[in-house]
Amino acid sequence: MSASAVGVSFRPGELEVRPDGTGNQLGSRCSACGAHFFPVREACSGCLSDQLETVRFSTEGTLYTFSIVRQSTPAFEVPYALGYVDFPEGVRIMGQISGIDLDEIKIGMPMVLSLEPFGEDEEGNPLTGYRFRPAEGN
Repeated sequence: MSASAVGVSFRPGELEVRPDGTGNQLGSRCSACGAHFFPVREACSGCLSDQLETVRFSTEGTLYTFSIVRQSTPAFEVPYALGYVDFPEGVRIMGQISGIDLDEIKIGMPMVLSLEPFGEDEEGNPLTGYRFRPAEGN
């Protein structure tokens, strides 16, 4: 994504978008037990602590599972792949999979976070969202 195409996050508080078009998903880390969560939480579901800090997650993970969606709302062109990606911090995040033919997607493949245009807000400003793409070399 070029810097000129960068918009504001489609999901503020869950996605950090930098001016150069790069970014990270945001979540929480419990200071008491070290557990990580997505999206950001106010309390730890493990130890019930309210001592959580907002953290940036890695941009690379592994595809845990996926499904091909063949019926959806008119806002989404079908078919498309929807998958869960496991990240090193111990979180599993769901998102659309792009940049690959649907019949080439394999469980266990390395994936990277991809920031992509996701429409416009009410004022016509571009919105940026996330999808997952196969890592280079796949």
